[in-house]
Formats: sequence, structure tokens, C-alpha cells
Amino acid sequence: MKRILSFLALSFAFLTAFAQAPANYYNGTAGLTGAALKTKLSQIIYITNYIGYGGLWNAYYTTDRDLYYEGDNTVLDIYSENPTGPDPYNFTMGTNQCGQNGPEGTCYNREHIVPQSLFGSQNPMYSDIHFIRPTDSKVNGMRSNYPFGKVSTPSYTSLNGSKLGASASPGYTSTVFEPIDEFKGDVARMIFYFVTRYESQLSTFSSGGMLGNTAYPGLQTWERDQLLAWHLQDPVSPTEIARNNASYTVQGNRNPFIDHPEFASQIWGNPVIDTEAPTIPTNLVANNPTSSSVAVSWTASTDNIGVVAYEVYANGVLKTTVSGTSTTVTGLSPLTQYTFYVIAKDAAGNSSPQSATATQTTLDGPAGSGSCGTEDFSTMLDGSSSPSSYATRTWTNNNITWTATLARTDETINGKAVCTNKGTLTSSLISGGVQTLTLTTQRKYSGNNGNLNVYVNDVLVGTIPYSTTVTTTPITVGVGGDVVIKIVNPNSGDRVAMDDLTWTCFNTLGTIESQKDKSAFTIYPNPVRNNELFVKGENLGKISKADIYDFSGKLIETIANPFKHSNKINLKGLVKGTYILKTDNFSTKFIVD
Repeated sequence: MKRILSFLALSFAFLTAFAQAPANYYNGTAGLTGAALKTKLSQIIYITNYIGYGGLWNAYYTTDRDLYYEGDNTVLDIYSENPTGPDPYNFTMGTNQCGQNGPEGTCYNREHIVPQSLFGSQNPMYSDIHFIRPTDSKVNGMRSNYPFGKVSTPSYTSLNGSKLGASASPGYTSTVFEPIDEFKGDVARMIFYFVTRYESQLSTFSSGGMLGNTAYPGLQTWERDQLLAWHLQDPVSPTEIARNNASYTVQGNRNPFIDHPEFASQIWGNPVIDTEAPTIPTNLVANNPTSSSVAVSWTASTDNIGVVAYEVYANGVLKTTVSGTSTTVTGLSPLTQYTFYVIAKDAAGNSSPQSATATQTTLDGPAGSGSCGTEDFSTMLDGSSSPSSYATRTWTNNNITWTATLARTDETINGKAVCTNKGTLTSSLISGGVQTLTLTTQRKYSGNNGNLNVYVNDVLVGTIPYSTTVTTTPITVGVGGDVVIKIVNPNSGDRVAMDDLTWTCFNTLGTIESQKDKSAFTIYPNPVRNNELFVKGENLGKISKADIYDFSGKLIETIANPFKHSNKINLKGLVKGTYILKTDNFSTKFIVD
């Protein structure tokens, strides 16, 4: 952890010692537990003298300066502070304050750790400094009004590692926001303060998935357990003590859970410690190979609390982590055998033993696997409208011009992503055709799961699913020549983000004979009717290998030294259809009748 120079440390110690709670501040709490202790604390910290929402800006000069990490008097922002290295950016107190504006690192605003929407932006909650922190405006906006919890697979990660995504906290499955470990206890104690100070008003507040509607316990069960765990995991720090002291000077009351951390367990008890691992995932299947991907699926594990994620390994290397029971593993090498297994994990981090393995071989690279194009949306422009507005956006990347309608540009998946609401994403004219197309999707905000429609030259060639889980889906297209790719979101109200669009070249190997030595080699009969295919040409005996593919590009059979003893290949076992014969010297298609 970063430390400041000794003279700053001495100044900090002086401040801490100077402004402790009065000796009798917590009189009447001795011997109390549970609801009685919570109510007594609520009475002690009840005040009516608040500084007002605008007054927070000035208060931050004394409550939220960085005197402990860099010690540079910049704004101490729990969403951007890096406690073990250089911060990604810093804000100058007063100079960089704003409302909601721009990308991360632009400016800071006021973050209600308990969202103001839950209490209708009413005072005194609206301006209570004990749970309103100065934070980066972009990250504040991404956190929105989601409760705090543990994230399984992030849909957004800030530059200091704070995350947004589906909940991995037992008992809650919707979207949550997770701060870094350094500030998890800070967040827990601010929320404990809120539900204690305002316990008499909780019945009039919205839950937001986190608050209870009664004075005790004041929190949803899942949130209480998660916050208690964070409270123990991240004990009270000197920065919290200093902020509590400064806030007391400014506002006139204190956060009792910073002064007396033991109050939390005396009121709500201790969190349940989960030490039981999930069961082993079963029935693992690996199928539908392409030259660079394999689909895998399995039967879900069980757990005493709940499984939150599955880690998918290929040849011993972690490839992806998902919350569901199927995925497509991408980024594989052509003509390579992969052995897959899966490990289940629960919210406490307990891991199951690895599953049984499943083996699959990727297809050959020449069978339509060459990468023809990619679009990562990195050059996408906001245009004349704000990033969060749904408007027409046009940009150029890799010599392809893209147009997205009813699209916003402020969402992310693996980086910048385009997000449409019943809009379209359309390319300019692309040469080389499309054999396969792959797209990563995620539904943002509310709505329903559904499918995007994929058109090539205005012909529907497939659909790609979307849900709140980040999903990468390949489809087979098989259209040659010059093409226009269009992806349509047909469902109003479903805000669907798209990222990492890639496509492979049209499978010319499956449609025309190669030019190399074309005149020197011929096959007959074609169509084949008696399971025997003959080849005529020079130096047949020198051909070392023959591969037979079906027309989708799947490798059916490899024959070593196919013409060592004759010019005939036995095709017994092939069903009717179109196939590709590829050798060292030529490739051509043939039909089995």
C-alpha cells in the first residue's frame, strides 16, 4: 500500500486524535444488541442540521482529500484510487467537479452510495455527507442505482477494477456493482450508517434490491450478509477514521460503525461462512467445431448456497468464465485437438473438482477459415448527439464504413461497443464474401432475451442470441462475392450491445477447383455412384495426403499416401451430398449421388 511522507503522516495522526467522538457520545449502548442497539444508535446520530447538497462540494475539501495514498491532496475517489500503484488519473479538488459528463477521468461528481432514487432525492438523506462520496462521473453513471454485491462476469470494469455485472452474491441474481477490495468495508459501513440513521423512514423508501422496508434489520437478507462479509474482510482504515472525524466537524454526527466496528455483528450477527464446494459438472459435450472455435455444454452443478460461475478450460488453459451451462470457446487453432473440462465456483470462491473431459478437433484453416474482417468499434464516433442518446452513428474502420441506427456509444463489453434499440448495424460493400460470422452480444438495462437477425445482401442468413450474459456466437453464412452485412435488432425496448464482430472468407475451396496444376489432375466419375472416386494426373504416387471435407468445411477423413497403390479412393460411408477433396497438389469438389 502506498504511504505518504512522515510529516504528512504526523499531520494525519494529529487530525485523527484531535476530533474523536466525545467521551459520552455512545452512552446508553452498553449491553444492547440487535434491534434495540440499532434504534439507540439511530437516536444518537439523529440530527437536523445538514449542510445542503451544494455544501458537499466545500465539505469535500476536508473530508475527501487524499492524505494517505499518494498524499497529494487530490480527490480521494474510491472508484479510481489504485492502492498499490499509480492511479489511472487524479482530480484536483474543485477544479474537476461536474455533473454527468464524458468518459472516465473527465471529472468527479457526488455519488450517493445508497441511490437517491430509493428515497426520492429528499432531504436530509439527499445531502448527508456520511454516505455521499466524490467519485468519477462516468463510473458513478455506470454504477447507476444498482445495489452493491459480488460480480460474476463483468459487463463493465473501471480503470481501478471496480466492476458492474450479474450478481455472484448468494440470494441475488440481478445486476450489482462491486468496488475493489480496498473499499468494500468502507461501502458496507456507509450503508450500515444509512439504514441505522434513517430506520424510521425505511418503510417509505424503495428497496432497490438492497434496503429492507422495516426498521430492523433494514436490509435485504442477501445484502446484509454480503456487507457483513465485506465489513470483516476490509476493516476500518485510517482514511475512514479521518473522514468520520472531518464529517463530524462539518455535519455534527458520526458513523458509529467506524467508531465501533463491533456494533455491526452485535446488531446483525456474523455472516455465514461458506466452505462447501459445488458438485462436479457432468455430461460435458464438445461439438460444432469450426477452424477457430468449439461449442461446449454441460449439466449444472449444485451447491449449498449457489453456483455463480463455471470456468472452461481447453488443454489445461482457462479460456472463459460463464454463468450458464454452455458457451463457445473461441480463439482456437485450426486442425488442433483440444481437451476440455469445466470447474464450477460458488460466491465464496469454492471450486468443484474438474469435470470429466471432452475432446474435439478444430477444422482445417483453408476450409473458409481465413480472417476476412473484424470490427471492434474502437473508431466509432458519438456524432452530433450525446453518447447515451439513440441516434444514427457512422464511422470507418479497416476501410469499411459502418452505419448504426437508433444506437448509443457509451456502452462496453470487451471495450467500446455499439448498443441499439430496435436499430440496425450495416456495413459498406465488402469483398471476399462471408463463410462464418461471429458476434459478441449483451442486453443492457431492462427488457427480454431474444435474437438479432443477420442479413447478407438483404437475405436472412441466421440469428444471434442475446441476454444479460456476455455471449459470443458463431454462425455459418456461406455467401461469396461482394457482400453487405446487416445486423438487425427487431425488438423494441431491448437495448443490445454488440462487440467483436468478425467474419471469415467465403469457402472458395468448397466451390471451385484450385488453379495449381488444375489441367494436370482430373477426377471421375462426378457425381460418384459406386463409392469409388478416380483421379487422373502425373506423379500421383508422390501425393502424401488427401483430406475429404463436407461442404460446411468439416474434416471427414484424412488418407495418408492415398495413391501409393492405385489412383482410386474408396468413399464407402459417405452419404449423398457435396464434398471437397484436397491434396498436396490440387483441390476440387465432387458429388456423392
